[in-house]
Amino acid sequence: MPFVYRLQKILDFRIRKKEEQLIVVQKAQYAVYEAEENIRKNDAEIQATINNRKTADYKMMEYYDNYLHHLWDLADALEAERARLQAILDEEKLKLVKLEQAVKVLEKHKDKQKEAYLDEEKAKELKLFSEIGVQRFFIQNQEKNEEEEVILRKIIEEAEAEGLTNEY
Repeated sequence: MPFVYRLQKILDFRIRKKEEQLIVVQKAQYAVYEAEENIRKNDAEIQATINNRKTADYKMMEYYDNYLHHLWDLADALEAERARLQAILDEEKLKLVKLEQAVKVLEKHKDKQKEAYLDEEKAKELKLFSEIGVQRFFIQNQEKNEEEEVILRKIIEEAEAEGLTNEY
């Protein structure tokens, strides 16, 4: 009979939850990556605006300054968003670690149960072989005794036959 783990449904459930959490972590990582990419784009826009301001007409300086303030405010907002998304990512990673630990615990338990099952099956097999060996030994002894008995009968019959022929 093959090994059947009695908690297999729970193990499968935990594995599914771990895989779902892994997808959530990947999405959170992607969100952090997008936020960092937006920060890089904003920084590039700030650099481009600073460079363009150097060559711009002096009448446009106020507009450039306003736009730079807007970009800096946007940079602060983007950094706050990135920090928020990073905190979410850290939380999701912690959840994933806990789910992985729960799966590992059950997998370790399953391995121990399987080892115990295999040991038990091996012990049953050895016991069966032992019983077969004992039966074979008794059968061989019985056959040997029967052969010896047949030989003894022949010897006795021969002796009786000789005894009868010697009397005459």
